[in-house]
Amino acid sequence: MSIDDRIERAGEVYRRAVYAGDVSALDDAEQGLAAVEADTAVARGKILHARFQSADAGSSSGEDPAELALFERALDLYRALGDTRGEAEALFWIGCLHQFIRRDNETAVPYLERSCLLAAQAGDKPTWAEALRHLGIAAHAAGRLDEAHGRLAESSRLRREIGNLPGVASNMIGLAFIAATQDRRADALATLDEAHAIAREHGAHAIMRNIEQARTAI
Repeated sequence: MSIDDRIERAGEVYRRAVYAGDVSALDDAEQGLAAVEADTAVARGKILHARFQSADAGSSSGEDPAELALFERALDLYRALGDTRGEAEALFWIGCLHQFIRRDNETAVPYLERSCLLAAQAGDKPTWAEALRHLGIAAHAAGRLDEAHGRLAESSRLRREIGNLPGVASNMIGLAFIAATQDRRADALATLDEAHAIAREHGAHAIMRNIEQARTAI
């Protein structure tokens, strides 16, 4: 049921309750609105995250304190609804915030691990792939290169399955850095070449900029 459908249904349930005395669907309508609130909270949090990520390249704009509150509210609502898929997504974004914005892998990893588990159980490949990617980033930062490679490779497999090729190109940047750390510079540069071709084909200009930065660093 879409967001519009849930809101329209809540109006119908209200009218039945007020005019006909039929309160049988009030709980169901309230749950539908809780789902709308949770979905909206995640969507708003993602917009704030995108603003931070965009500003990160050329601005001193800091974390918006509303972002974490939105994701935490969504997590509470999804848990109350028993929505495993939603819970996995909210957990991922909380973990991502701690990792990407606050640079705190120690706090981020438990959220990402739980997100990964629940997303796999729910068959939610987009969130599953995201959680694996960021667990790979954490493993790389901790010097566990084999684990990092495995996480990123599995994330890329899932991203290919759902057609997220720009996401595959983004993962390949991490794989290139791992190869460079293992003194496989030729492999690293070849990986970046392939990533650039994918990103260019799909108009992923931000990824292309990241690839060029990685090429300079390697």
